[in-house]
Amino acid sequence: MRRLHTPLVATLVLCSLFAAACSDDNGAPTTTAPGTTGDVVVLAASSLTEAFTEIGDAFTAANPEANVTFSFAGSSDLVTQISEGAPADVFVSADDATMAKITDAALNATDPVVMARNSFAIIVEQGNPKGIATVADLADPDLVVVLCAGSVPCGKGAVAILANAAVTVTPKSLEDKVKGVVTKVTAGEADAGIVFVTDVQAAGSAAEGVDIPADVNVISNYPIVVTKDAQHADAAQAFIDFVTSADGQAILATYGFLAP
Repeated sequence: MRRLHTPLVATLVLCSLFAAACSDDNGAPTTTAPGTTGDVVVLAASSLTEAFTEIGDAFTAANPEANVTFSFAGSSDLVTQISEGAPADVFVSADDATMAKITDAALNATDPVVMARNSFAIIVEQGNPKGIATVADLADPDLVVVLCAGSVPCGKGAVAILANAAVTVTPKSLEDKVKGVVTKVTAGEADAGIVFVTDVQAAGSAAEGVDIPADVNVISNYPIVVTKDAQHADAAQAFIDFVTSADGQAILATYGFLAP
């Protein structure tokens, strides 16, 4: 029988001692994964403001060595910022078409993952003083209607809904993000607008929503990616993993987002 050389025996003894030290009371080895660290800069569609603020708090509570900074704006504006070199580790768009501008320009480091979906509603002042009940009612020339610009997802959705309903509306203004429509209505500067369902919910008692039937409504995907120039790619991916986890999805659901 071949004998082990003394240095090898010593090595095996040390390994055995290390294994024992790293075992629990039942003898099973345990491992400790390092926590997520680093800053994560997230550029996200403005309709995610409330939900992502809570998700950010939950993520940093689970990862005390990480810090998340958000910038919320219209998806198209965020694409422009990223294209011009603005710091960003994660990008979330409110539709697939806007995300395609990032992937077509190879500004993404990961493939887009749909983390949620959203549909649309008519937003009106609390109490619905104008008695708006259908999409067709928005064609009333006596109403002040505001919509999102056609370059942003909420505007594209509004255009599709009006086309599906065969309704022509002349908006008083075109906003560069969905929160602009919400603000105009809740401030009494407009009678109605078309926004994401989640934005009506986020407005709380300041507004209420009128349902848009499924046969004319549209569903918008929310894809998320790590950007090509992410300074903290590992932390960025950890944030995405949290958003798509059961905990992240539960938070999104409380704000009215649909499951991906």
